[in-house]
Amino acid sequence: MSTLFLLLILLLGFLITFQIAKASEYVGVLKGEKKNFEQHNRINGFLMIVFLVLGLIGVYYCNELYRGKILGESASKHGEEIDRMLYITIAITGVVFVITQILLFWFAYKYQYSEKRKAHYFPHDNRLEVVWTVVPAIALTVLVGFGLFYWFRITGEAPADALQIEVTGKQFGWIFRYPGHDATFGKKYYQNISDKDNNSLGLIWDDANTHDDVVVNNEMYCVVNRPVKLIIGSRDVIHDVGLVYFRQKMDAVPGTPTTLWFTPKFTTEEMKKKLGNPDFEYEISCDQMCGKGHYTMRGVIKVVSNEEFRLWLAKQKPNYVMVMGDKAAPAAPADSTKTTAKN
Repeated sequence: MSTLFLLLILLLGFLITFQIAKASEYVGVLKGEKKNFEQHNRINGFLMIVFLVLGLIGVYYCNELYRGKILGESASKHGEEIDRMLYITIAITGVVFVITQILLFWFAYKYQYSEKRKAHYFPHDNRLEVVWTVVPAIALTVLVGFGLFYWFRITGEAPADALQIEVTGKQFGWIFRYPGHDATFGKKYYQNISDKDNNSLGLIWDDANTHDDVVVNNEMYCVVNRPVKLIIGSRDVIHDVGLVYFRQKMDAVPGTPTTLWFTPKFTTEEMKKKLGNPDFEYEISCDQMCGKGHYTMRGVIKVVSNEEFRLWLAKQKPNYVMVMGDKAAPAAPADSTKTTAKN
């Protein structure tokens, strides 16, 4: 019923618009075509100026209204560089936007049709072609250069003391794996994946390096002011690790590990105070449409002190122990000071 009502409203609006247009056409015939044309030109020229002024005021107002309210300060050191790159891009494109819009609408007003003026036509001008080709090319080269520089910083080799965490996307959640006291990730094989057997990553139990690996779901712990390297993969379709507060993003591709690293600046508790939000949590979202449950694919990132991280890690049972139970040999206590993981 509501759909039919909406269609009737749209039809009525079309009929009203059509009738107004026809009435305007008849008025123009009565006034004379030339006089009507000149009047419309003046009105449209004036409206161009109004639209220019209101549009620029609207852009400025929206910028002031949402300044610092969308994401706020970056929570990672890499994010500061990403923000700087975006500010440079916005500054360059913003200046170009303002200049071009003023010229566009002012010219439409100033050079409206007049019998006293004849437009000058020239088919070609080498100087103009060079200017509007070379200048944008230089500007875009600078912007691309900044982008590549920061991209290689993010995806390059992490510091030797970085905490390494394996991140695996699945429909529809995240799995995190930490190396144990041996600082080495055990081997895995996709055909071993079995949620019912509590082996969500397909770890190979015959590999001794898997016996102390800690596997957790949807909640990742990392240490403030300490680099963290994410080794990213997927066990089904393509996902995307989205870390909006850290300004990081990377695809999770089945069979093709990807990496990124960053250094958190603030703990979760510090961010709660900075934002005045006691319920704040860093989140890891999937930024790639991955199926009907895509919207639910949200994980939590806890940024804590080194002492809190070591205490949390010590409380976690290795995946091998959880599966094998009493058959598992006692594992040495986890030690977060050993951070260089090997695949």
